[in-house]
Amino acid sequence: MITALAAGRRRLVSPSTALVLGGLVLALMVIEFPLAGLARQNVLLAHGGSAPLTASVPFWVIGLVLAWRKPDNPIGWLILGLAGFLTLSEDASFYAVADYRLRGGTLPYGWLAMLAQPAWAPAIASSGLMVLLFPDGRLPSPRWRWALWPYLVLAALWIVGAVAFTVGAIVAHNIRVDSGGNLLALDNSTGSAAWWDVAQNAFFVILAISWVASLTGQALTYRRSSGERRQQLKWLLAGAVGAAVGLVASFEILSNLGVPAVVINLITALGWLAFPACLGVGILKYRLFDIDRVISRTLGYALVTGLLVGVYAGLVLLATQVLGFASTWAVAASTLAAAGLFTPLRRRVQRAVDRRFNRARYDADRMVDAFAARLQDAVDLDTVRADLATVVRAALEPAQVSVWISGSAR
Repeated sequence: MITALAAGRRRLVSPSTALVLGGLVLALMVIEFPLAGLARQNVLLAHGGSAPLTASVPFWVIGLVLAWRKPDNPIGWLILGLAGFLTLSEDASFYAVADYRLRGGTLPYGWLAMLAQPAWAPAIASSGLMVLLFPDGRLPSPRWRWALWPYLVLAALWIVGAVAFTVGAIVAHNIRVDSGGNLLALDNSTGSAAWWDVAQNAFFVILAISWVASLTGQALTYRRSSGERRQQLKWLLAGAVGAAVGLVASFEILSNLGVPAVVINLITALGWLAFPACLGVGILKYRLFDIDRVISRTLGYALVTGLLVGVYAGLVLLATQVLGFASTWAVAASTLAAAGLFTPLRRRVQRAVDRRFNRARYDADRMVDAFAARLQDAVDLDTVRADLATVVRAALEPAQVSVWISGSAR
């Protein structure tokens, strides 16, 4: 009996199943375009808090690859399921807007779209599990079971509550949706149903605490880990930081500061991409040890960009407000000054960042520079050959080193 159950599980959790589910999610994504046209909305933009297509596609790609390549790891299935639930919710939202806001509820099967619209709930609930189960699909330690089961129970109650409210609205023929297709009764409960708002807000707080606790647990594991496992956790933490930046950018904070909408959408899209991409690299171990270079380059260019923007703004203000130059000349001169500072500033900042976050690269560069300085005065070929082998061995740590010199007379 146990053997038959195990065999059935292996057949169900297989690359073929991943391809089938991936195909279904892709079909849901394709359906978004005619449904968005029906609702007179854009699939690439978020509406009423829903996730746009640009957010679902990265999770779909990474989830499909992970579920296909490593079907025994539940994280791939969680990511693929998250993409499916987000896409299903977006499809239902478009249809709900087209039916209940634009056509007065005259389209067929509008109630079915309302039942599918809360699919964002399991997508949000599953996101916390990805961090906790990273990278092999198992808990960091058995002690985390006491936190996992209460979280799953609360998530299930929240999902059931959202569906129950939707069913109640359908039965009572009281379906009113906002511009994003969300049922207004879920966000503005009144009277005897006012408790739902309190319960939902409490769950979001618990969800945020669970995410922070999962990241904290992984950070503590990072301190005790080494080698390959440490690099995997670096990818996880880098993806979490990218997702946090994208989440902050999706709020109205940057728009209130005057940042263009194109820049905000780009930051948000990169944040959505960073999290699943880093999970995929960490689990598949593809170019795993490049994370130090990725972090150092990202920090380096971010710092350089911030410094140059500050210098540019300071020069423009100095020239126009203090010295009284024309704004056109001030902008041109400031642009040239910022462009001239880019290369030397990037070198200095990158060297400082590498010293802290990419020490191996920093030490290797110093070894190569020192070898180049010694090479200028070297005359003995055997000494140069031995020095070259020593530098290569120390900088790159290869399994073996051999130096071949063409020509016996040399």
